[in-house]
Amino acid sequence: MYERILVATDGSELSELAVNSAIDLALLTQAELVAVKVVHHYPASYFEGSIMLSQSEVSHLREQADSEAQRVVDAVKEKAASRGVKSARAIVMQAELISEAIIEAARVHHCDLIVMASHGRRGIKRLLMGSETLHVLTHSHTPVLVLR
Repeated sequence: MYERILVATDGSELSELAVNSAIDLALLTQAELVAVKVVHHYPASYFEGSIMLSQSEVSHLREQADSEAQRVVDAVKEKAASRGVKSARAIVMQAELISEAIIEAARVHHCDLIVMASHGRRGIKRLLMGSETLHVLTHSHTPVLVLR
């Protein structure tokens, strides 16, 4: 049924639901698992409150974000392997648009399914905060399983 499943994670408790479901599906279908965390990189002129950050501070923050993201996807890979998934990969991507990076990762890695969680925001919260999940769901050519 599925040969390669991409699970998008941000390391949150909610995304852990997606991770567990993706692992279960990978085991059920003998599929490979691709764990992806997208790090949103801000431009160098990013303001933290009212203080402009120096280039070295921005670089340091990016390194920290990349390191934390790698830790998150490595944990998913380790969990999948310990549960018996035949092959699991841990991928960190940097992008301005998280949803587009997830769609691109599914395309590049030839995934048959994207599994991700949704906060289920509605109304003004969704309008103000956006929805990466909704964007993936409506723009991906790869089927998407959304968990809440």
